[in-house]
Formats: sequence, C-alpha cells, structure tokens
Amino acid sequence: MSVIIQLSPVTINRIAAGEVVERPASVVKELVENAIDAGADRIEVVTSGGGKTLVRVVDNGSGMTAGDLSLAVERHCTSKLIEDDLLDIRTLGFRGEALPSIGSVADLRIETRHASEDNGWAISVSGGSRSEIAPVALSAGTRIEVRNLFFSTPARLKFLKSERAEAGAITDVVKRLALAHPEIRFSLSGSDRSPLDYPALQEGDFRGRALQVMGADFAENSIEIDALREGVRLTGLAGLGTLQKANAQSQHLFVNGRPVRDKLLLGAIRAGYSDVMARDRFPAAVLFVDLDPHEVDVNVHPTKADVRFRDPGLVRGLMVGALKRAHADAGHRAASTHGAATLDVLEAAVARPMPARSSWSYASRPAAFDWRTAPERPLAGAAADGFSEEDDVSVAEEPPQGRFAVVDDAVAADARAGLVEPAPESLARPLGAPRAQIHETYIVAQTETGLVIVDQHAAHERLVYERLKREIASGVERQLLLIPDVVDLPEEDVNRLIERADELAELGLVVEGFGPGAVAIREIPALLGRTDTAALVRDIADDLAEWDQATRLREKLDAIAATMACHGSVRAGRRLRVEEMDALLREMEATPNSGQCNHGRPTFVELKLSDIERLFGRR
Repeated sequence: MSVIIQLSPVTINRIAAGEVVERPASVVKELVENAIDAGADRIEVVTSGGGKTLVRVVDNGSGMTAGDLSLAVERHCTSKLIEDDLLDIRTLGFRGEALPSIGSVADLRIETRHASEDNGWAISVSGGSRSEIAPVALSAGTRIEVRNLFFSTPARLKFLKSERAEAGAITDVVKRLALAHPEIRFSLSGSDRSPLDYPALQEGDFRGRALQVMGADFAENSIEIDALREGVRLTGLAGLGTLQKANAQSQHLFVNGRPVRDKLLLGAIRAGYSDVMARDRFPAAVLFVDLDPHEVDVNVHPTKADVRFRDPGLVRGLMVGALKRAHADAGHRAASTHGAATLDVLEAAVARPMPARSSWSYASRPAAFDWRTAPERPLAGAAADGFSEEDDVSVAEEPPQGRFAVVDDAVAADARAGLVEPAPESLARPLGAPRAQIHETYIVAQTETGLVIVDQHAAHERLVYERLKREIASGVERQLLLIPDVVDLPEEDVNRLIERADELAELGLVVEGFGPGAVAIREIPALLGRTDTAALVRDIADDLAEWDQATRLREKLDAIAATMACHGSVRAGRRLRVEEMDALLREMEATPNSGQCNHGRPTFVELKLSDIERLFGRR
C-alpha cells in the first residue's frame, strides 16, 4: 500500500492560503496591490468586523476580460511575469496565488470589466468551489468582495486578534501602499473604523503624501534623502534625530515600490541614526530603494515582506552613509516638536494656581529690613547698571525695581548677560545672542523672532564628540602590542579578515594571518586601551560575514569617543561668561548634528515670540 498520496486541489489551496492569507490585512494587501498593478488611480477599501466579515476593494484599473477572469481564480496564473523570468519582477504581485487562496478560505466575488468589452463579468468562489462566469453591469475597473474570512478553516479564526486590532493592521497596510504611490487616491472606510481619504498628488510628491499619512510633525521635521551608488538609488524622507518614537512603526521601507520589513534595511536605519539617537528610541523614516530587479530577490517569502539583495553590503553602506550625511547637513537643526512640548508644559504651569509663598514677604518684613541681605536683593553685577550698595539708600526704602530674579525666595539665575546689549548681527543668527544663564546649566538666547534655551552640557558634549570623530577619521592612533594576540577562528572568518586587512588598518587594527585557522593581532586602536581583542575580532568577523563591513570596530570607536566627549564637556553647574556662551552658540551653528547630544536628547529648544505671546494671552 502506497504511503504517498496526492493532495486535492482544495487542500493545496488551503495550505497556500495559510502562507499568503495570514490575517484580513493580508487580503487587503494582495487586492490593493493587484489594483495598483492594474493601473488604477483611484482605490476604495471598505471593511467590516476588522476585515473578518467583509473586505471590499474597488478600483478603476484596466479590469479583466471573461477569459482572464476565469484564469485569475486558478493557481499559478498571472499576467505579471515576462517569459517566466523570475528575476525580472517589475510588479507588486506575480505569484498567482492570492485570489485562489482567498477563495479557498472565504466567500469571494469578483466583478470586472475590460475596456474592450461591452459589459462586465462576475465569478464567485466559496471554500474553493467556483461558480460559472456570468455577465454583470459594471462601468469600469474591478470590484472584489471577500466575506466570512476563514469560514472553511475555523481554527484560523482563533488566532486572529480583536476587531480593533485587525482593523488597525488594515489601516497600516493602506498607509504603507499610499506612501509608495502618491499619484493614486486611496480611501478607507467601514463600520469598524473612522474613514481615511488620501487625495491623489503629483507623481513623486512623497513629502505631500507623508504630510497626509504621517502628519505635519514628520513632514516638517524630516530631511530629504537622495543618494546613488553603483546603480542603487535611495530616496525619501528621514526624520531628524530629535523626532523620536517609542517603536519602529513609523519606519516605512520600500524596495522597487514594494513595502518591506527587511531586517537588513531596518538594521541600516539603526546604524544611520547611531550617533543621534538613544538605543531605546526609534526614528521615523520613509525610504525608497530602487535598483535593477535582477539585483534583488523578492520571492524569499510568500508575503514578499522580506527581500534578498545580491550585494547586501552595497545597499546597507549606501543607506547608512546617506543617513549620516543627511544628519550632518542638517547642522544644528532640531525637531520643532520640542518647542510645542515646552509650550504645553508652560501652559500647564500657567493654568495651575500660584503656590503659597513662604512666611517672608515685603508685607511682613521687619521694621529694620535691609534689602542688602534679603533673598530678593539685586543680582550680582547690578552696579554695571548704575546702582551699587554704596548709593545713598535708606534701609527702609524699597529696593530698586526690575533687577531681581526670585523663585521660591532664592536667586535662580545669573542675568548679568542681560546687562550687555546684544549685537544685531547675533540676533539674526539661528541661535541668537546669549542674554542669560539660568541655574548655571541653561543658556537663554534671544533671536529676532523669539528665544532659544540651550542645555550647555548636552550642546558642548556634541561639539567635543564631533571633534573627536574628525580626529579619528583623519587617522586612528595605534598601540603596538608587546606580544601579539593570536585568535583562533574558522578558516572562512580568517580569510574575510585578511581580505579586509587594509580597511581594518585604517581603523587602527592590524591583523595578520597566523596559519589556516588563526590571526595575529599586532596593533590595536589606542583609544580602546585595555580591551578583549579576541572578542572584538570575533565580532568583526561576524560583521564581515553578515554585512561585508567591519561595522563593529567603527561603532566601538564611536562609543569610546562619545564617552570621552561626555566626560570632557562643559558640565552643568558651571557659570559661563557672555563670551563663552556666544562662542558655544556660534560653534553649534557650524557643527553637524548639534541639534542633539550623543544620547539623542535635544540640545536646545526654540520658542517663537508669537507662541509666548499666546501663552500670556497677548494674542
């Protein structure tokens, strides 16, 4: 008796459905991608019950003839491959499994009309059983309805999430596809959601579509990316380092117009932001990688969420380098959202009732009150304004007005910088002219349109770090080991290290072959000091195997430089002269990435005068 059997077509389709149709969002993705491939410029999506009850996709694309419709619900039938060339994929779909897979686990109805025919045609597929094709009245395009998803495989329903969660996943799919195709109008509605409508824009207007989909905060606080290397082009928008998110949901990646969640590209984004963002925070980005279809395999995963590049090191290097250059070109720019957050805090503080003052006040001052010893005494340096303790002022008189900084009955600021008239040319600079130092930590600068508050330690930390990085780039100082370290490695790792020995030497690490399964470390970067060279070399070998780049050594050198910058910068609590504050502001304006410190925190917050006036009800 034979133990090998041939599965029935229905079972085969259900197995395929398990790979292609993971959840209702998968259905929406497949159907909307088909509409895009059909040349539609208007796509409407309607859902109910989180997509489990109903998914309807209507487009004005080219439609199908009766013959094409009959084949469309058969497995492995497609119009998107040219002469069976699986390496030349120029469309979003091509496998020919989506419609028959959906029809095997749901009630599927397709209505379509091709421009060459007088009427439309309809077909239904329910649990793998198909109806005959029948004529139908339809103006143009295609209308597809999917009802009762997974009714034929009820076990799959148990693994679905709540209706709200499934509806949110559908929204995410539509948003990603809308970001990739600004020339198409997308609408999303249904009884399980608030409606969305993204009007069509000019082709290539990715910033305008990002404004629609991701909001004004991202559109206003992002940098345009446009880089080309060896036939691979990277375009899109990358959020500033200070525009930080709690997760990676705001990272949208596309390869030849196809939305992907590829770990190589996600890792490249993380590396590109390594200098400007904390490890527990995530950037926002909309990035497009375009290259010859023969240089990328999109058939790695049934849902085509992962891809495989012929030269992953090239793609990763292009992305990391482009992001780092974009941050450097942004200079001292920081996200405007921090100014809004500051205003929210101030508005909340203004709304709170005034706290009760301590027992001491002018009203309760003793008869022998002496303002020279009072907490509200004039700030040091008031003599420069024409007043001194030697002036003939009776102790019973009120102290001079307008020269006091009182918070909780204590001097809170050193405002001597305010006694110096700011130069007009400094006011016109982006970070303005210094006017005061508050709590010996924060510099308050005046601009033509508002004021800027600078964290002196965070700002100087970034300046020192960038200086150290320039020194490293100009040549890493090496430290000769008295006794070379011999590290045992697999032969393939040894070969990779020897092949990249020149590159490693530029970073201060000198390696030589030491037999078929070992390398000898003769020199290391002096910055590393006492370190575990064996562990470092093994990590570098892993990097070369995965990325074809020695990223670990660079990251380690940068991490050490960041630590040195933190300990070597101006500390909070140090009083600065006006000249020092002005020099710090001017150097910030000329230094890349100075809008955030090495840990991803903003170095300054800008408040517009109009916002401050609104805060006090003057507008």
